Amino acid sequence: MSLKIGDTAPDFSAQTTEGNISFYEWLGNNWAILYSHPGDYTPICTTELGRTAQLKDEFAKRNAKVLAISVDDLQSHQGWIKDINETAGTNVEFPIIADPDKKICQLYGMIHEKASASATVRSVYFIDPDKKIKATITYPASTGRNFSEILRVLDSLQLTSRFGVGTPVDWEYGQEVVIPAAMKNEDIPAKFPKGYREVKSYLRYTAQPDK
Repeated sequence: MSLKIGDTAPDFSAQTTEGNISFYEWLGNNWAILYSHPGDYTPICTTELGRTAQLKDEFAKRNAKVLAISVDDLQSHQGWIKDINETAGTNVEFPIIADPDKKICQLYGMIHEKASASATVRSVYFIDPDKKIKATITYPASTGRNFSEILRVLDSLQLTSRFGVGTPVDWEYGQEVVIPAAMKNEDIPAKFPKGYREVKSYLRYTAQPDK
């Protein structure tokens, strides 16, 4: 199964390091970052999970929950968390799914057979409160994720869903955003009262609406 942007994220029940969960119930009205790891006690994943724990407050202020998954079992996860906490100087307080039968990984298309028949690639799914997949990022097993980019994408997704704008290249929170090309100039002041600047008829910028 190959999940794409706009698809409904499949529901599932799972054992995690924070107890048994039903995904939809656990998510509630929050955003979710669901991301996979090739296996426990792997060096790059250890750094990623540590960084995730360090960013707890950043995800919380964005109304986002984080859920990790690995194909190893719960006992292995619990031992691995001790290493993560020690090496990152933090506390992992988000759930890590135990998926030894690979059912959830396969449900979400996290195993790419041409890379590995058993280990997941580093997939990231951005899921909104309506349970829709809004963005995905996939890394090979050798490349650690950039969590500044994950937060930036999350900021963009939340902003664009609220205000119907776009975010330009290298956009950072607080910078100008792009007005949809289909909007007529005469309709802009009612929706974006801070004004706008026109570079081309189809490329118009306005201040971030909530700043």
